[in-house]
Amino acid sequence: MCRNITELRGLEPPATADEVEAAARQFVRKISGLRRPSAAADAAFETAVAEVAGSVNRLLEALPARRQPPSTVPPLRRPDVRARLGR
Repeated sequence: MCRNITELRGLEPPATADEVEAAARQFVRKISGLRRPSAAADAAFETAVAEVAGSVNRLLEALPARRQPPSTVPPLRRPDVRARLGR
């Protein structure tokens, strides 16, 4: 499975659009085998990312609340990653 994708359900504050998009992008990269899609594949890649992100948002909205928060911190909430990305 994609080890870089962390659980987004039950986060406080809730998962952001950036976190959902990052998880969707990692998933699409993994299943497509494309780290950086070519110009010919870029449109299909970005469409897949948007569709997966939409599905993730609908899933998170439909699931009941968690009793405990996830055991890992999403990458975009880690200070070292935020510093590296300039956020």
